[in-house]
Amino acid sequence: MMWILVLGVLVILTLGVWLTVRAVREGTRPVVALSDEIATQVARALHPTPTVLPDPVTIVREVRTLSRLETIQYTVEKVIRAETGQGPFGFLFGDRLLFVAHGVVIAGVDMQELAPQDLWTDSAGRVYIRLPEAQVFIAALDNDKSYVYDRDTGLLTHGDIQLEAAARRAAEAEIDKAAREDGILRQAQENAENYLYRFLRALGFSDVIFVGLNETAIPTASTIPLTTATPGP
Repeated sequence: MMWILVLGVLVILTLGVWLTVRAVREGTRPVVALSDEIATQVARALHPTPTVLPDPVTIVREVRTLSRLETIQYTVEKVIRAETGQGPFGFLFGDRLLFVAHGVVIAGVDMQELAPQDLWTDSAGRVYIRLPEAQVFIAALDNDKSYVYDRDTGLLTHGDIQLEAAARRAAEAEIDKAAREDGILRQAQENAENYLYRFLRALGFSDVIFVGLNETAIPTASTIPLTTATPGP
């Protein structure tokens, strides 16, 4: 009979402990919920989500007609390091960041610069074209793919608010420079010539010849303006 009594006491004690733990949990649940809510609010305060509110008024400053023949596009990625205050007290007042820049460079020929005297034909039906020099139309960052990889600020500073903007400007310049050094203008010129060559040959002209900027029309009496030329066979 003794073991039955002991077993009953153990069951009662276990039940009492379980009820006590449950009561404690129920009692502290509001406190835990409040603590989680406070932690969430603090996190939102330290890392706020930016709110973008565009002004409903839009002002169009200028409208221009473009005649650009875009013939090549480069996609360039560049890592930029920007820093300020990196002296003896850099650990206190310095600011340094690594910016991964992803940009696009587009080049081609502006056909609006093509004058009437830059197009002519001869009696054999050959077309002569003096194209303008290729140029870079766009060298811009892709903001969706560009980002700050790392930033290190001193103990006594919140960082230079202009540092990222300076890094972005430097990145655009470096992207443009990298594309030019790789020969984007030369390739843009060649692509423009290839495109116009196929286009004019498809119109029926027997041959298409590209001349340099300093070359003049061939001195022949049969040279006529392109606008009055008749396609060759």
